[in-house]
Amino acid sequence: MFKTLVNAFKIKDVRRKIMYVFLMLCVIRLGSQMPVPGVNTEYFSAFFANSTNEAFSFLNAFTGGGFDRFSIFALSITPYITSSIIIQLLTIAIPKLEEMQKDGEEGRKKMTAITRYLTVGLALFESAALAIGFGRQGLLEEFNAVNVIIAIAALTAGSAFLMWVGEQINEKGVGNGISMVLLINILSRVPQDMITLYETFVQGKTLARAALMWVIIIAIIIAVVVLVLILNGAERRIPVQYSKKMVGRKMFGGQSSHIPLKVNTAGVIPIIFASSIMSFPSMILTFMGKSDIGGWGGKILSMLNSNNWFDPAQPLSSVGLILYIVMVIFFAYFYTSITFNPMEVADNMRKQGGFIPGIRPGKPTVDYLTSILNYIIFIGGAGLTIVAVIPFFFNGFFNANVSFGGTSLIIIASVILETLKQIESMMLVRNYKGFLND
Repeated sequence: MFKTLVNAFKIKDVRRKIMYVFLMLCVIRLGSQMPVPGVNTEYFSAFFANSTNEAFSFLNAFTGGGFDRFSIFALSITPYITSSIIIQLLTIAIPKLEEMQKDGEEGRKKMTAITRYLTVGLALFESAALAIGFGRQGLLEEFNAVNVIIAIAALTAGSAFLMWVGEQINEKGVGNGISMVLLINILSRVPQDMITLYETFVQGKTLARAALMWVIIIAIIIAVVVLVLILNGAERRIPVQYSKKMVGRKMFGGQSSHIPLKVNTAGVIPIIFASSIMSFPSMILTFMGKSDIGGWGGKILSMLNSNNWFDPAQPLSSVGLILYIVMVIFFAYFYTSITFNPMEVADNMRKQGGFIPGIRPGKPTVDYLTSILNYIIFIGGAGLTIVAVIPFFFNGFFNANVSFGGTSLIIIASVILETLKQIESMMLVRNYKGFLND
């Protein structure tokens, strides 16, 4: 990785793209420090100190601390991510959107425009909920119409600006712009998380015990990172043979290829879906100012809160972990069924004269791909669950409240690897150009 970056900086065009991304990321971090006008900046500091609501902690990790400061980038690009997922789901349900998606470059432009409009709409809705819900509880210095409108406008504009930054990085920089925004926000929280780990496990210990704890912490982090890399890169390759065709007096085709099926086909989407659904009830109650409820309602909310899982003082709360695991695996199957259609793949293979050795074209190919897909989705979902649950164990059992978890690590690993691949491909293309110019 280091060698790739060193070689990339030797090439002027690649270096310019990397520096452009770096400057954009600096702008993002600067904006994350700028609070919305008219807000009490100490409100969320006290809120996070006294609250165990995982929903807002999850959002704070994705915004790089911009949420607890209630900066103009407090929403980050979460409205864009949500709108992209919604459009992807609606593409299956609405035939017109499906046709638009398949309509080449023109269709993709229309889909992008729809996603942008939906992003602004979601940002307006979320910022209004935050400004009104928390504003009346002390977030705004004066809860009146002017301050509410200013807060809504600032948050919506900040989210729209980050969406624009992501698109600019796609055009003028390197890597996926939206992913880069997420990456810098998550990485910005790592130093604070290391301080939290130090205060929880090392501070006040003898030198030998402190050294042992650091070794254990580093070993666990490395093990989780390795598991994430394996999960992110693992794939099942289905061999495909293409039959030869007679064109004029010559034979063409006959080559071998493969269909790469990623083990973690759905990425971090299942974790995001599961976490969002489980945190939705407590988020609504917090907006309504009724987060402290007793009886069975309080017990159910405690079960839905991942901060209470593995807590020896609240053994009943860990029951919610079972629901979480079921939902992660379910959404892994659900999202993969939307993004990968075995029937469409089998039909495209048949049209191109391709077949899987030992499997007849048509329905047998569809059944074979479906069975293989179901098998690897379960493995990927199980691996994804392990990565997600490990941080929950340390948060609950040891009260090590860190922001980075399975979702963050998968995003960090996938974004860095994809960016490096893109840099390598740009360098390769340049070498080809140089060869042709010579």
